Amino acid sequence: MNRFLNIRTIYDNLSERNLDKLSSVYGNRGRLDEIINDIINNAPQKVAVENKKVLLKPNWVSHSLKAEDELCLRTNDNFVLAVLRAVLRMGPSEVIVGDAPIQGCRWERMITGSFMEGVSTLSAEFNVPVTIRDFRRRTYVFAENRAISEVRPLSEYVIFDLGVNSYLEPITPGKETGFRVTNYDPDRMSEAHSRGIHKYCITKEMFEADIIISLPKIKTHQKTGITGALKNIVGINGDKDYLPHHRLGGVKRGGDCYPGGSRLRYWSELALDSANRRQGKHSFWLWQKLSSLFWILSFPGPEHSLAAGWYGNDTTWRMVKDLNTIAAYGTADGKLDSQPRRDIFSLCDAIIAGQGDGPLEPSPLPLGVISFTNDSIVNDRAMSVLLGIPFEKIPLLNNNSRESEITCGITLNDEAIGLDALWQYSLNACPPKGWKSYLKNIRCE
Repeated sequence: MNRFLNIRTIYDNLSERNLDKLSSVYGNRGRLDEIINDIINNAPQKVAVENKKVLLKPNWVSHSLKAEDELCLRTNDNFVLAVLRAVLRMGPSEVIVGDAPIQGCRWERMITGSFMEGVSTLSAEFNVPVTIRDFRRRTYVFAENRAISEVRPLSEYVIFDLGVNSYLEPITPGKETGFRVTNYDPDRMSEAHSRGIHKYCITKEMFEADIIISLPKIKTHQKTGITGALKNIVGINGDKDYLPHHRLGGVKRGGDCYPGGSRLRYWSELALDSANRRQGKHSFWLWQKLSSLFWILSFPGPEHSLAAGWYGNDTTWRMVKDLNTIAAYGTADGKLDSQPRRDIFSLCDAIIAGQGDGPLEPSPLPLGVISFTNDSIVNDRAMSVLLGIPFEKIPLLNNNSRESEITCGITLNDEAIGLDALWQYSLNACPPKGWKSYLKNIRCE
């Protein structure tokens, strides 16, 4: 396999990145089609989709809460449609477009009527079935304490146990795991992850696909530093109760939710656990308010977060690596093959990137590039450089050999380039607040 990373700039002069000018590209069908067709067709490895089933995996983390979210929160709708047009021209047998957003996402507000109409029109034009799928198994709106509802039955998933092969295994205690994901029932998490057991709930569409084309939105990320090709694969997991995001307690208590070992913060976590066990019940609010009270009394700083949104989070990156392993090597009977089972490409939307408190509250950053790759690690290192963040300080990106950069062909507008040379084109993306002291030399644009 020829490992490659191709980066294309939207405009020739990267030194003039203008938010309004770059934002308008999303509405310029001709320009989007031109650049996406070019970057796919000129890839060193042919994207062979003829008569194959393709999974397009956007970053559909949540519906928009403010106008700028259309630019920097999710993979832009027009970007997805442009990639879909390019793929359909190559004659696949079927295309699935799907993701598993957060459980509180309002699907009907995110997947708009105009987007659905665009997908239907393309499906009819090319005479290829195209289906939009919500990969979530369960939904729950935290702010409204709505009852948990089942979107899809468990039969539509594969419970995949990585066991001792999980990246989480080295940090898994023998008795109480302590793994958590904010606003989810901790008891269900403990059923999925303990010593020697690391289960994920993988949508069957992933195993049925011959080729996966991931469409990440490049953003900074509270828990992993940045989110790109690697992190976007997490959406193949349909139930967040199977996704460890941190460990209970501060560092001094053996957890990684925040630095230190504050007793009040620990009590806040335990009260939140009690609330999450009572989702959909009236008593939920009592425990939730008690959790908030303890947290406020602890006088938290920028690096203190109940969601473990800080540079010391040692759990989320491991979960991300687990899911990338399953995506590449996993079989439908829950085993890992010795060879990759499917081709995985990533076509990244970094025309307008996200900075600040991503993934849910980013602000727009005019990065002005699109990347296409079959090497997620090298891609995300390159995107980190373009964001002005040394990838050596990102655990998700630094826990791999740098040898891959030598054997992966990296180009910028078809000219060979090394990662270090990309620094001349970098911006200073504002890091998440829990990373600012750690990345203290970065001055926000």
